[in-house]
Order: sequence, then structure tokens, then C-alpha cells
Amino acid sequence: MAPSSTLVYHHLLFYFLVFLLHAQPCPAAGGSWSTLLPSIGISAMHMQLLPNDRVVMYDRTDFGISNISLPNGKCRPNTTDCSAHSVEYDVASNTVRPLMVLSNVWCSSGTLMPDGRLVQTGGFDDGYRVVRIYKSCDSCDWQEIRDGLNQQRWYATNHILPDGKQIIIGGRRAFSYEFFPKMSTNENTPSFPFLAQTNDPNAENNLYPFVFLYPDGNLFVFANNRAILFDYSKNQVIKTYPTIPGGQPRNYPSTGSAVLLPLRMTQGTVAAVEVLVCGGAPKGAFVNANKGIFDGALDTCGRIKISDPNPQWAMETMPSARVMGDMLLLPNGHVLIINGVSAGVAGWELGRNPVLSPVVYHPDKQVGSRFEVQNPSTIPRVYHSTAVLLRDGRVLVGGSNAHDKYEFTNVLYPTELSLEAFSPSYLDSNSSAFRPTIILPVKNTRIGYGKQVVIVFTVSGIVDPSSVSVTMVAPSFNTHSFSMNQRLIVLDGSQASKIIGRSRYQVVVTTPPSGNVAPAGNYLLYVVHKEIPSSGIWVQMQ
Repeated sequence: MAPSSTLVYHHLLFYFLVFLLHAQPCPAAGGSWSTLLPSIGISAMHMQLLPNDRVVMYDRTDFGISNISLPNGKCRPNTTDCSAHSVEYDVASNTVRPLMVLSNVWCSSGTLMPDGRLVQTGGFDDGYRVVRIYKSCDSCDWQEIRDGLNQQRWYATNHILPDGKQIIIGGRRAFSYEFFPKMSTNENTPSFPFLAQTNDPNAENNLYPFVFLYPDGNLFVFANNRAILFDYSKNQVIKTYPTIPGGQPRNYPSTGSAVLLPLRMTQGTVAAVEVLVCGGAPKGAFVNANKGIFDGALDTCGRIKISDPNPQWAMETMPSARVMGDMLLLPNGHVLIINGVSAGVAGWELGRNPVLSPVVYHPDKQVGSRFEVQNPSTIPRVYHSTAVLLRDGRVLVGGSNAHDKYEFTNVLYPTELSLEAFSPSYLDSNSSAFRPTIILPVKNTRIGYGKQVVIVFTVSGIVDPSSVSVTMVAPSFNTHSFSMNQRLIVLDGSQASKIIGRSRYQVVVTTPPSGNVAPAGNYLLYVVHKEIPSSGIWVQMQ
């Protein structure tokens, strides 16, 4: 090698070594996948976990004949359709039971009420103003209230409120909100100008707004590319937040997702309240997709501490761009981003390039090291896919139908009827020695606000008392990449201490102070040790 070549070589080697030293380490893939059922008979467009470990799912009544029949020769009234468009999945037995839904539930919304009933609202056509109620039992079925809503609600968002009611916000051409149950038959429907202001011509981009209950009882509402703090009782905007940097749309059909990051209780208060919004599609993507031009999805997340006096967005970059991704809070406070595509938008045939690898976001790590890519699925989950957290810490994944009916052949992304489970890395067998098992309280224990609760658990390995926490997770209603009512609270608690018996420990925690922090109802309670959660137990806040 000539001297000049040698000099160039050493310079290149030097710069390569410098690059290696300063480059962000590539996160190791984690998590595993398993197929639960090859077909549940319908495509799971909507999902809700119930407090008996069953999951209600449904798609729409005008898809045509589904692949699962109604029992005992039943047919929907005034139709020749004897197939089911809703099922109840039993996690323990890994089986489904067909249910009969009468009106069209397409692109509807819902909330798990404090008494354990799923109250589900709106939809399309004959379902626009319908309220449907499902109380789970071995022979139960949907009950419907034909004119339960004042206005048509299609692509609306629901949220449970501190008083046990739910608020239903927006929907297509519905710039208003209302409540269920109603106080009276003539209850008014307040207008909500924020939804009109955030409506893009020819694209909307403000459907299924991201709504979170703030710990003072007001609502954080994000639509399109901006957000407000809203007093629904007075119909007043309390605060207007800055537009997300770049101004790109994040709601349907430019469908990103959002979570309220874990609420950490300290001496009875929540010191910091933060929202994370990830993914979506750029301006003009919906119009372009309808012309056959599929713009690349957004690869950014915006994080804002809405409890600050002068809140500002901080932007981060995901490992891959994603539209129609679901964001789920895991029991240890991490955020799972799963499902979706990397080009196009939500809508019939309008998405391309499925993103098969989930990502875990670690909120408490430094910027630049928060994202961890997970092992991929083999099944594209595109438009109308869903995901919910199960009690055992797995994530149930289903749905995906980019067509206006069931299409299984000769299409880019066939209608998907299967159910999968994604197991985060905390369920790996090499974590079993550190995994807690809850002994007390027993399941379905009722707990009051601001009370001390003794949590007794076992761990077979060595316990680090400073690495023990107790979390409560509200089961969410998932559809169209948003999990309504999703909430995780890290409880006030002392360090774990060993008590009588081998490998048995206790921690004393204080429950949330009010329904503003934790609305009454059913929660999954977890003990987390070294970021490894126990299986959850159901508890009832009241």
C-alpha cells in the first residue's frame, strides 16, 4: 500500500471508530408472538377487556356474512343474515362465543362503566344514535337503546367521568358533545367549536380526538395538530396548548395515536401530567392516497408536560414511521407502539407497507435511548386492527380489514380474522425469578379513595426493595388506533419489606385521592419488580 493510501486508510479507520463510539446503540429486539386462534369469525375492529377476563369484539353489520354463525339458528331481524358481527373472547379457555348486535356498530366508540357493563355508542346508518349495553355472562347478549343519543355519533371519542357518566365527544359532522346516561330526556347537547376549528377541508383529520381526564377534573382534548384543556361542565376552554411542532395532523384519517403517560402519585398528588402523541400522516396525505399516491407516514412523537405553567412540546424520532399504530400502556409504565403501516392513511385501501415490528417506549430514559424495537409479527395489521392489554401482561392483537367487505383473496392485505398475543420481554422465562405473584388483596377487592392498602406478594429470587412499585391500569376501549379511557397510576408506597414466610413481601400503598385521578370502576392492579410486572388482579375503585 502506498504511503498516501496508508494515510487515507488510517484516517478512515479513525473516523469509523469515532462514529462507533458516538453512535446510539441499536436496541436489542425483544418480545415474542403466538397465534391464539386462526379465526374468530369476524375482523376485530373494536375491542374491550371486561373485568371477568373476557374481551368483547365487533366489526360492522353491513360487511356481509361473517365466518361465524349466530347460535340456535338465529338471524338478525328483518334480514337473511344469520351470522354474528360481534363475539366474546374468553381468555382462559381461548374460545369465542357469537353475539347478536342489531344496529350498525361501524366506527363506533364506548366505555367500560363502573358496574362492569360495556356501554357502546353510535356507529353508522341505523346505528348513528344507538346506545348498546353489554353485561357479560355465559348467555348474555347486546341490549340496544334506539335513540339513546341526541346527535349522530360516527368516529366519536368517549371518556368515563368522575361522576360515573361517560362523555361522548364529536364524530363526523358532529361538533358537539353529550353524556350517557342522560339526566333527563330533554338534556341539551353543547356545541364544541374546537372541533369545527380543527376540521381540515376534504380531510377532516380531527375524528376520534385524543381525550384524557386531567387530575383536576377537566379534559385534555387533542384534535388534528393542537390541544386544549376543557371544562365540559361550563363548556369553557381553560387553556390552549401550542400547536405540535411541524403542524402535521395526528387524528383520523391521518391516524396517529396518543397516551396519557403514567400518573405518579406522591403524597396524594400528581406532580407531573404528560401526554405523548406519536405517528400520523403529513398534510395532504389523505387526498394523495385517494389518488394512488401514498405519502410516507410521520416518524415523530410529541411529548408535552401539560401540568407546566408554560407547556411546550418536545419532539422525538421513532425508529420507523407509522400511521394507524396503537399505543398501549404496559403494567410497568412503558408504552407499546404496535400495528400500522409506514405509508398512506386510514381508510379503504389507503395504507401501504405494514410495520410488523412493535416498539417499546421507555418514558423515564434519556432522550435518544427511549425506543426499543421488538421482534416482528408475520401478520400485517393495517386499517381496522386493534390491541388491548390482558390481565397476564400479554397484548391481544386482532383485526385488520382495509376493505368495505370481507376480502380473503386477490387483494394486497386480506381481511384478517385471527387473534395473536404479543408477549413483552418481561414475560420471558429468564425473568421468572424476579416476577412477583400477588397474594393479597384477593381479586375483586373494593377499595376506597385515599386509603392505605397492604399488598402482599411473593418473589422466588432476590428482591430489590427500591425497585418495587404498584400500578393500577384502567382497561381501555380500543378502535382506530386510540385506546379510550386508558390510564396508568403509580401508587404512593413505601419500600417492600420481607414478612413472615419464605420469599413473601409486603408493600403498603395509598390509593388515589379522588375520581379525578382514578374514576370509579374496575382496574388491573400490578406489583412491578425491576420493571417486571406480576399478573394483574382486578380491583374496584369506589
